[in-house]
Amino acid sequence: MTLSINTELPSLAQLPSTFVIQLKDFSAISLTGEEQSKYLQGQVTCDVNNSTEHSLHIGAHCNAKGKVFSIFRLINRATVNTEKQNSSHLLLQPNATIDASLTELKKFGVFAKVTIEKTEQLRFYALVGEQAAKLLKNTFSQVPDSLSPVLQIGSTTLVYISGQQARYLLIDENDKLITIIAQFSLPIYQQNLWQLLEIEQGFPLLSDSSSGQYVPQMLNLQAINGISFTKGCYLGQETVARMQYLGKNKRALFYLKSQLSQPLSNDDVIEKQLGDNWRKAGDILASYQADDGSCFIQAILSNDESQNLRVKAQAESAVTITDLPYALINLG
Repeated sequence: MTLSINTELPSLAQLPSTFVIQLKDFSAISLTGEEQSKYLQGQVTCDVNNSTEHSLHIGAHCNAKGKVFSIFRLINRATVNTEKQNSSHLLLQPNATIDASLTELKKFGVFAKVTIEKTEQLRFYALVGEQAAKLLKNTFSQVPDSLSPVLQIGSTTLVYISGQQARYLLIDENDKLITIIAQFSLPIYQQNLWQLLEIEQGFPLLSDSSSGQYVPQMLNLQAINGISFTKGCYLGQETVARMQYLGKNKRALFYLKSQLSQPLSNDDVIEKQLGDNWRKAGDILASYQADDGSCFIQAILSNDESQNLRVKAQAESAVTITDLPYALINLG
């Protein structure tokens, strides 16, 4: 069985009430073994020791200087073999950031009883919108929610992600997911649409080129509960703590909108007006450009930015800052 993928790029206002996204360029790093929690606790910003079978954590994996390799959602997933049942930590994230993070985790993992690898058998889809919970209830005995955001029912893991629109990740082997998704009889979109929803929610999206360039607070990790300041030591912790308590951070992640006549290019930047001149204001992390030209941008700017903005390569463009669904508190 194959699924028909819609190649249209609707704007936020044009989205159907309920739909599916094929997360083709999405995967996870898996950590399994006797010391999987102990090892991961010393590598990432979130408190792995508080992770349970039903919990969902946001975290970042940094280098020794506190620069972020990857941003992930941490869940636990049971795997069953003929001898015993194991539970793995899964760091869910776009494929673009997996290689750099995986290389560094493996580098130090040789000293611990842990197996670290990219998941190869699992696939990922997202069910989004008003009827999402109802559709899941027709298929599964339980549906995750804000109190228990992660459930595993049989071989399928369901993950609830709160936001402007309810989102549910479905994780399993490809054949099983295709059978489930086909029963929904909903439009299925490409992964571009996932980027749009992440941008709207202010969830940082790193690429291979932006991996290793920013400290967590520049990516608003402190505002979305992606940093534990009480967990103890981890790689890059000293830099993260200095940013938080000594007021060293001057940049933040912003949600921008524009109407563009041309597609954005990979090296486009945001400029601000200074008198009659324009100067670089910040870098674009991610973007989604709808078929009607409306453009949704995630960018790193000065945390007090409020001036006239534009896309450098499109001098006639006007870029506006849009409110995030959370407050930029504790910027450092």
